[in-house]
Parts: sequence; structure tokens; C-alpha cells
Amino acid sequence: MSVKGKIVIATGKRKTSIARAIIKPGEGRVWINNVPLEIWPIELARLKMYEPLVIAGDLWKQVDIYVNVKGGGIMSQADAVRMAIARGLLEYADSNPELRKIFTEYDRYMLSGDPRRTEPEKWGRYSARRRWQKSYR
Repeated sequence: MSVKGKIVIATGKRKTSIARAIIKPGEGRVWINNVPLEIWPIELARLKMYEPLVIAGDLWKQVDIYVNVKGGGIMSQADAVRMAIARGLLEYADSNPELRKIFTEYDRYMLSGDPRRTEPEKWGRYSARRRWQKSYR
């Protein structure tokens, strides 16, 4: 069995969501967890996942993208998928400096990731910042 063209595997993370994208030569189809992106149920998440495809231009119409994502919430998963697709397309295009520049100008977290994490809970409190109420009367 011979492989025609190259296959790229890319990952994306956001909070606790992890997305793995496999990019192969194809016809421009995109599946997220075996669901086509065109019929993804949450519209806002679908638009967020489309961003790197629209920015990349006609490159994505030459490849098929399979993404497996788990963990986190809906928008966190959408951001992880978005990052995995952007990184995969960039690697598929042999780290094209123009494409990298376009991605970073649009949103710098599309390739590098968002470093924000939740603050750990402190001892003797209900959450990271909440304290007990005091009454002086």
C-alpha cells in the first residue's frame, strides 16, 4: 500500500481540551469526532473552527482533515480544534512564512496557544478568591 502525498498530525490544546488533527491529501472535507463540520450542531463553535480554513484560502480544499477532540467544554473544544487545524495546515504547507504571518496577525493564540489556566483553590475557602463574610455587629 503506497501513500500518495504527505500526512500531517497536529495537536491543539485549550484549558483541558485536547484536539488531534490528521491532515491528508483529499477533497476539502473536515470531520470533527466523525461529524462533518458543515453540520456541527453549535453554530458559534462551528464558525470558530472555520476561521483557520477561511484564512488559509484554497489550501484546505486540497486536503481532508480528521479531528478527534475530547475534554473541556464546547468553546474550549472549538478553540483546541481551531489550533490543531491551523498548526496542521501550516505544517502541511511546509511552514510557509506568509501563512504563519497571516495566522499570527489574525490571532496570535491560533498557533501558540492561550496560557491562561484556572487559579487553584486555597485552603479553608470555597473557591480561589472567596472568603468568609465578616460581621462586626
